[in-house]
Order: sequence, then C-alpha cells, then structure tokens
Amino acid sequence: MQAQAFSILATLALVLMVVVTGGVIYLTAADWRDRRRRKRDQDATKATKAKASSKRAKSTNKSTKS
Repeated sequence: MQAQAFSILATLALVLMVVVTGGVIYLTAADWRDRRRRKRDQDATKATKAKASSKRAKSTNKSTKS
C-alpha cells in the first residue's frame, strides 16, 4: 500500500513538473514574440515619421522658393 501511494505521488509530481515546464516555455516564447513585434512596430513607426518629416521638409522648401 505504501509503495502504491509513493508511485502515485511520484507520477503526480512528474506530471506537474511537465505542466509547469510547458507553461514556462510557453510564456518565454510569448514574451519573445511580443518583444519582437514591439520592436518591429517601433521601427515601422520611426520609418513612417522620418518619411513624413522628409515630405514636409520638401514641401516647405518648394513653398519658400516661390
């Protein structure tokens, strides 16, 4: 009876370790994906702002020449 209880507890501990490890792996991958997405969005925003300011500078130069 004692060996059976030990076996059940050992199996339960193993299952819980697998579940926790899977959760940690999932959260790590999700965090990595989110950081990569945020960086890509920041880079796109910077490029858009630079493009817009470049267009404004060109239009300002045209209007001052006239």
